[in-house]
Amino acid sequence: MSSQSDVVAPLAEAEACVVRVVDPAKVADVTAALPGAETIAELAQVFGLLSDPGRLRVITALLEGGEMCVCDIAASCGHSESAVSHALRLLRANRVVRVRRAGRMAYYRLDDSHVRMLLDLALAHVGHGREGERS
Repeated sequence: MSSQSDVVAPLAEAEACVVRVVDPAKVADVTAALPGAETIAELAQVFGLLSDPGRLRVITALLEGGEMCVCDIAASCGHSESAVSHALRLLRANRVVRVRRAGRMAYYRLDDSHVRMLLDLALAHVGHGREGERS
């Protein structure tokens, strides 16, 4: 079995960087603007949560349905209540969704407009790619 390094061909000499920094001012500006390691780790965590199809289905159900209880989310997604509850627990721990309790019922919704914007943009991006394939 080959490793990934075996599959990737080495750069041709013409493609390799001869000078390691072409625009030092730009490199300095970009380096200063980059988020810190902790922020990058949090972003990776959120995108990791969004990369699971089951959780993404739950999130998109909340995007379309607004505030919903676990049973309604499960029915909408075609998942078990247990699977939806587990997904919501992870999403809530990472501030992607929030819960409102009414007696014994728990109602979930997207945490804030930033989550909604992120999902709307991702859906638009996926749709845009598909529109380009049709032509």
